[in-house]
Amino acid sequence: MDMRKIILISTFVSFIVISCVSNKNEPSLVIHEYAVVYLTAKNTMDRLTKKDDLKFDSLEQPVENYPTIIIDPNKQFQTIIGIGGAITDAAAETWAKLPENKQNEIIRAYYSVEEGIGYSIGRIPIHSCDFSSESYTYIKDNDTSLSTFNIEHDLKFRIPMIQKALKMAKDSIKFFGSPWSPPAWMKTNNNMLHGGNLKPDCMNSWAHYFVRFIEEYNKQGINIWGITVQNEPMAVQTWESCVFTGEEECNFVKNYLGPVLQHSGMQNIKLMIWDHNRGLMYQRAKSVYDDPEAAKYVWGMGYHWYDGDHFNNMQMVHDAWPDKNLFFTEGCTYPYDSSKVNDWNWGETYGWSMIHDFNNWAVGFTDWNILLDEKGGPNHVGNYCYAPIHGDTRTGNLTYQNSYYYIGHFSRFVRPGAKRVACTSSSEKLVATAFLNKDQSIVIVIMNKGDADVGYQIWLNKRVVKTTSPAHSMMTVIM
Repeated sequence: MDMRKIILISTFVSFIVISCVSNKNEPSLVIHEYAVVYLTAKNTMDRLTKKDDLKFDSLEQPVENYPTIIIDPNKQFQTIIGIGGAITDAAAETWAKLPENKQNEIIRAYYSVEEGIGYSIGRIPIHSCDFSSESYTYIKDNDTSLSTFNIEHDLKFRIPMIQKALKMAKDSIKFFGSPWSPPAWMKTNNNMLHGGNLKPDCMNSWAHYFVRFIEEYNKQGINIWGITVQNEPMAVQTWESCVFTGEEECNFVKNYLGPVLQHSGMQNIKLMIWDHNRGLMYQRAKSVYDDPEAAKYVWGMGYHWYDGDHFNNMQMVHDAWPDKNLFFTEGCTYPYDSSKVNDWNWGETYGWSMIHDFNNWAVGFTDWNILLDEKGGPNHVGNYCYAPIHGDTRTGNLTYQNSYYYIGHFSRFVRPGAKRVACTSSSEKLVATAFLNKDQSIVIVIMNKGDADVGYQIWLNKRVVKTTSPAHSMMTVIM
């Protein structure tokens, strides 16, 4: 064979190889010599504490009887939108009552990647909810045209806090809005509280109410990324609430909210249905997603954690409708008891849920109130709960619960745009999940809920690092 043919064949083979690599759109992974470790552990001073780096060794084949976390970054799943929490009236009112240096500390603690835990998601109630000092709306009674719409109430506390957060996060927070109840006159029970239903003749006005909320917040420099149709639509609460069956939610989305957003030039707003617990999520998904005229408006499903784990339901919804997203929109620990603020199980509740949620296709995680006062409020119906940070409005002191650090093991290191990657644990004593960031760093989060330390190893491509997971701990390992 002459040299010209050899060159042509070599060039062709090289082209095929380069094309195959390029089509994957996956840059080659950087192989590091050491893994970086951060630890939070009970009965220690470790709180997102950087520990000694771990050195890689070669290991062809893990043995079956040694706890092993196995990582395969070439098997990639959902893209992570972000992790964050809700800026409610309660959070903002508490924040406003604290000294300025404490206000700044809270903003840094949540929204700085370098000094805090780098929140990138925020939930905003559309007018009042239980975590407001009073019930209120943005319009006067019977104003079907919404001519009296204004957000003056939010300008006092909530919006200033949001603007500070945006400045700290360099405008990188995705905010979504959620209503707890339409105005009382739009409902069958003529009350914002105690459930009731949206009146059929008010559906158009209520749909336009969402648009006005988005427009007015945009004017304040707060771009709304998404909305949910209704917070907890199957719960009749003593606070703001409104009931939607699956059929009613489908009808409202298909004939009112979806078209109104579309016609208002807001087709890019991420519309989420359900916004309630995992237990009924398959039925609610089916109610909307099996109707193509409704489903075309819907980005995904929001859900909460208040009635059992039901992680298998998430997998079922994803398998049935893989083009729709799953997004954790609310969770907290309760009821508030000041003597139990430091109980370790609060953080473990978050860690357990976050690992399993991400392993079952969640694209984002949103905590409830980012800040509450020394009573677990304010709250106009006495529905007090915990937040990762509590501010004592009498003394100005801040209390960080371990939940702040447990969430931070994800939010600081798993950045928006990361891909979940294959991650398995050979030990029932350890649960784990893993991600590949856009900068090609691999982040593994490992949790030990047990009472004993567990020695284990992380295996990746015939290389291994060994360490110990202390009892009741959360560990983030970055490769």
